[in-house]
Amino acid sequence: MTISKTLDLNLLKALDALLEERNVTRAAARLGVTQPAMSGMLTRLRNAFGDPLFVRAQRGIVPTQRALALSIPLKQVMGEIGGLLQPPVFDPAAATLTFTIAATDYALRAIAVPFLAALKPQAPHIRVALVPVDDKQVHAQLERGDIDLALLTPDNTPTDLHARPLFAERYVCVLRADHPAIQGRKRLSVKQLCALDHALVSYTGGGFRGVTDDALEKLGKQRQITLSVKSFLIVPDILRASDMVAILPSRLVCGMPGLAVVEPPIDIPGFTKVAAWHERTHGDTAHRWLRDLLFQACADTP
Repeated sequence: MTISKTLDLNLLKALDALLEERNVTRAAARLGVTQPAMSGMLTRLRNAFGDPLFVRAQRGIVPTQRALALSIPLKQVMGEIGGLLQPPVFDPAAATLTFTIAATDYALRAIAVPFLAALKPQAPHIRVALVPVDDKQVHAQLERGDIDLALLTPDNTPTDLHARPLFAERYVCVLRADHPAIQGRKRLSVKQLCALDHALVSYTGGGFRGVTDDALEKLGKQRQITLSVKSFLIVPDILRASDMVAILPSRLVCGMPGLAVVEPPIDIPGFTKVAAWHERTHGDTAHRWLRDLLFQACADTP
């Protein structure tokens, strides 16, 4: 017997309720519909299967042999549909997915390091890929699934992405631990800061001006920048081996040996770091768990 193509999920639910309740009124109440509506669905079921399915009895209705034969496969189908409609259960300890994060080298140390420390004990089989961030490509990469999360700043985060602040960062003065300029002092003066030889991190590469220079300019002061590098990660080694000073994000140098960290003598605007992701993964259970862990790890890091 050919089954009508108009048979939908609501009709399957109605058939399941009728088989269990053996009463049109109770089946209607179970599905939250009126008795006439349930009677209408029973009529459609009869047309679809070409069988009465239920006949009147002294106490309600009884299923025909055709209806009884449908009961077991119907339960299987309803169970499978129910599984599809339930959100997937995510077990971090057993998960084996790969989570790709795009970030600058600064963000890799300031954010990825504490994130991985929190991740491994809970989800040892999840693989994390850390890749360079490309502001011009980040939206397309998230959309295609090339990356799952990008660590950005608010000004370079596309407005149609989901984004959440991770933390507010501040700048500090960093020198080698035995630098003569800070012996017996807790901070540098503006005059001392300007007299020192500076290293600068240029995000785009080759630049010799940053937010510190804007702040000094307001005071009519100027510093000496003799080294420009694109990577944050090389700067600590340079400082340990020289008398240079650098103005760096505090989380980059937190806990680094051989370095002295002091507050700058001028007000230098900091920045906010955000995590951005695409609508494609917004509701995914595993990705939501990973993002929440990342936010928690950053919140716990000074």
